[in-house]
Amino acid sequence: MLSSQIRAVFHRTLLTISLLFASHAVVGSDKLTIGITLHPYYSYVATIVQDRATILPLVDAGFNPHNYQPQPGDLLRLQQMDVLVVNGIGHDDYAMKVLAAAQRSDLQVIYANQQVPLLAAMGASVGDGAKNPHTFVGIATSIQKVYTIAQALAQLDPDNGEFYLANARQFARQMRQMKQAAMQQLIDANVQALKVATTHNAYNYLLQEFGIEVSAVIEPAHGVEPSASQLQDTINKIRQSGINVLFYELEMPNRFVDTIERETGVKLYRFSHMTHGPFTADKVIKEMQDNTQTLVQAIHYANQMSEQAQ
Repeated sequence: MLSSQIRAVFHRTLLTISLLFASHAVVGSDKLTIGITLHPYYSYVATIVQDRATILPLVDAGFNPHNYQPQPGDLLRLQQMDVLVVNGIGHDDYAMKVLAAAQRSDLQVIYANQQVPLLAAMGASVGDGAKNPHTFVGIATSIQKVYTIAQALAQLDPDNGEFYLANARQFARQMRQMKQAAMQQLIDANVQALKVATTHNAYNYLLQEFGIEVSAVIEPAHGVEPSASQLQDTINKIRQSGINVLFYELEMPNRFVDTIERETGVKLYRFSHMTHGPFTADKVIKEMQDNTQTLVQAIHYANQMSEQAQ
């Protein structure tokens, strides 16, 4: 929750911005200015609109969405937006705080996950009813969100509506072809040979599309490192349940991963979380491709280990 001091700065900044907008005649662009909160949403929106709208991240690349605290300058960006696309179920909580402080009733907000079937969050300290917010690390979920975003933008910008919807369909085709190519590589593999633990509660949406369940999540809650006792409990569970692969995050160091590998003998594979690096239009396609190929490798490894054990 924002402190009263930060909130006061927010409101002073908002007042200044409002006065500037009121006192200067500005010739606006015909293009929509579309705000986004996370890297995957930049890719989604860029794929949909291409050069027919302006995309404005609420915060510059390089921030950590797990612990970012809103800054007064975020309001300036929000004031430039016609519409804001949000995850809205966690992971971009900072944006909800900025929205609340701005009090912009005219701003259109697209909740990209409104039609996505959500999975329960996993972790030793996760509360009852908590949902997994990492729908952007999934193929079917990404397709659904791109359709939701494209349909909403088509209503806001009907002159370009058919263009947006056609691009959404093309994105869906690319993603489905990617999944089909991965499945073709697994025709002779036993997917159930893969027994999975993950450091982060981020990969369930992708894994479930290949019929794989996560047996253990190392972090007790989103972005929280395990205590020594929680880590030992996880090590014991991995040993007892036959988990053979641990997926961890490509761009974030996990101090406990080496300990788990040493104590259990699990094979380590890295997945992209898709929330690091520069904002690029092709980030989701490229990094989802990398993730699916990593998954194929892990399944083949698990099959090899299973055959050797027989």
